[in-house]
Amino acid sequence: MSKVLERRREFLGILRQCTLERGYFTVTDLAVAADVPRSTAQDWIHRFLEEQCVVAQEEQRGRHPARYVATSALPRSACRRIFTTVDRDEVEIYHECLSMGCAAFCEHHHRTAGGVLTAVRRDGTLLRERARLGQGAADIGLYPCAAVGVSAVSIDGEWITQRIRCLGGPAYSLTDMMSMAEGVEEIRVNRAGDLVDGTVKTRALRYVVIGIDDTDSREGGATFALALALLQHLGKLAGVLPIGHRVVMLNPTLEGKTVGNSASLLELAIEPAVCPRVIEAVLRFVEDEAFSPDWGVAIKQGFQVPGALRDFGGEARTRIISRYQALEVAASSGVLLRGGRGVIGALAAVAYLGQDSSVLLDPHARLPRITA
Repeated sequence: MSKVLERRREFLGILRQCTLERGYFTVTDLAVAADVPRSTAQDWIHRFLEEQCVVAQEEQRGRHPARYVATSALPRSACRRIFTTVDRDEVEIYHECLSMGCAAFCEHHHRTAGGVLTAVRRDGTLLRERARLGQGAADIGLYPCAAVGVSAVSIDGEWITQRIRCLGGPAYSLTDMMSMAEGVEEIRVNRAGDLVDGTVKTRALRYVVIGIDDTDSREGGATFALALALLQHLGKLAGVLPIGHRVVMLNPTLEGKTVGNSASLLELAIEPAVCPRVIEAVLRFVEDEAFSPDWGVAIKQGFQVPGALRDFGGEARTRIISRYQALEVAASSGVLLRGGRGVIGALAAVAYLGQDSSVLLDPHARLPRITA
């Protein structure tokens, strides 16, 4: 997000909170809360007055400063984060919403609209959409048409631009809320009657998935707990946006397992320039925090799962696999492996990338084969 948009979002949040708590705010209130010079606070309040985000409640009288109020106590934005990853000619768009209901609404309408989206799915309040670069007709209008859709996605250097067509509530989201979401660099909109056509600009991030296994022992620890701690740790690093955590059940009959033989899968969006440092941080963290010396880590970049890797994941549920075989498959599939015996489960977890919980958590579920 640009510095101006980021600061605007921060200041509006402060002013709306002051309005809700005290019924008004002053220039000094903003200067103190935001830790900025009084002149800077005054400039921003003047800007908000012009934009009609703020109105004057009382003029300055003697030593009594002017009082202002924010014009709305509505949520400053239902959009928490909007960001994108790219792998060759495919883009994945992530839109994290404040409301599960709103996320479900967008899931339904984006799927109905068509456009350039090839897949739409929702994980709670996180809407995930896969698209190919290019344009597509999005049928937007009153019921039974969709109210919002993505009609084009393009890439220019380090930036991804998605074109959104909408009306009604989604149009309000585009014009008044989405610019405040983390990850948004710029939004431009054009109105044609009730229809709004806008572009959302975000950074082209790299999709990175991490498989982790054999980090616990009978004396303590749990792979899922270490994976969550790692995800939180990485989320604090500059240039890293956590996407999610998955648990993958593997061969339940394996001897030596602590309980049910599960591995963890982490998904991240990372700025390309910091990828090497993030990978180093992952390996260092797991090595330091794992309870078992057999820990294993598998790191893959990109959405695509090669056929050999997919087959390996299926075999990991039905038979005993050697560490040598895991190293061989990883080398041919572009996956970085580090660690001991745990690399087998870590690599198998990566093979289940993109599967839903019905497949991830059922060790008897067949992994769909890749036909293309």
